[in-house]
Amino acid sequence: MTTRLTAALIALLVTAGAAAQPPAPPAAPGPFKAGTPLGATNEAGVATPLSANVKVYGSFHFSESCTFDPARNLILAMNAGNPNMVQENDGFVSLINPDGSVHTAKWIGATRDSLTLNHPLGSAISSGVLYTVDGAVLRSFDLATGNPLKAVEVTGATFLNGIGVTADGTAYISNTRPPETIFKVTADGTVSAFVEGAPLAVPNGVAIDNDGNIVVVNIGTSAVLTFNPAGELILTENAAESGNDGVVIAEDGTKYVSSVRFGSVSRIRPGRPAEVIASGIPAAASMCYDSVQKQLVIPMNPNNALAFIRLQ
Repeated sequence: MTTRLTAALIALLVTAGAAAQPPAPPAAPGPFKAGTPLGATNEAGVATPLSANVKVYGSFHFSESCTFDPARNLILAMNAGNPNMVQENDGFVSLINPDGSVHTAKWIGATRDSLTLNHPLGSAISSGVLYTVDGAVLRSFDLATGNPLKAVEVTGATFLNGIGVTADGTAYISNTRPPETIFKVTADGTVSAFVEGAPLAVPNGVAIDNDGNIVVVNIGTSAVLTFNPAGELILTENAAESGNDGVVIAEDGTKYVSSVRFGSVSRIRPGRPAEVIASGIPAAASMCYDSVQKQLVIPMNPNNALAFIRLQ
């Protein structure tokens, strides 16, 4: 009996001692690695690409914006993933073919190594760089590799949303919640307020027009506001409906505005009143323009889908 008690006591002490040891430090993150196009790995460990006669649709998890890469003829869809309260750092970027089928389900976000991307909203491409806003941070990624580049904290931001970026890397970002502001972030990371207050009214979508001006749409009104680079309001137009989220500008200067509240798309041709060209699109968010196929691509937020509108 004594031997049994002694053995049990020793086992208990060993177990307690092991439990008292500090946990092993987490493994250091590895280098960033982008995801690969869809395919499968068989039981033999051989990777096989998706055959040409198979189309896969989907891969979205609360996609709020997209942007188009004409060089690769691919749509980049920004996905929030799981909410931060459930899982932090779960945002990702999908590569989508122009017909809506999936090219790469998770291009940025295939692993979390050397990647922080929580809840990407607005996005833009300029000079080989992908930009997105993530909370109060402007993040940038190499468009060719997906490799993270910079993260700039936007001081004073409460809810960064839409974004337009000029050729020199200057980003103009809407702050939708008070204080309603368009922030300017230069390529070297300098942050300033570009426009503050009225006529901003819950500003959302931002785009750069063909003359280098900054175009902003409001959720709170139907106004489509054009500011010159000095921050002066030089043109006010109106979409056919209010509650607007996204704005894109075609080669001929025509503006297309998506209303997240009304589920419609307005077309504003230069010098002409707005007209609704599509409707019934649930939660029509920050759309992009596919300049190769001449189509609008509209993320639909919690519907986890994209809508496509051919313009020609």
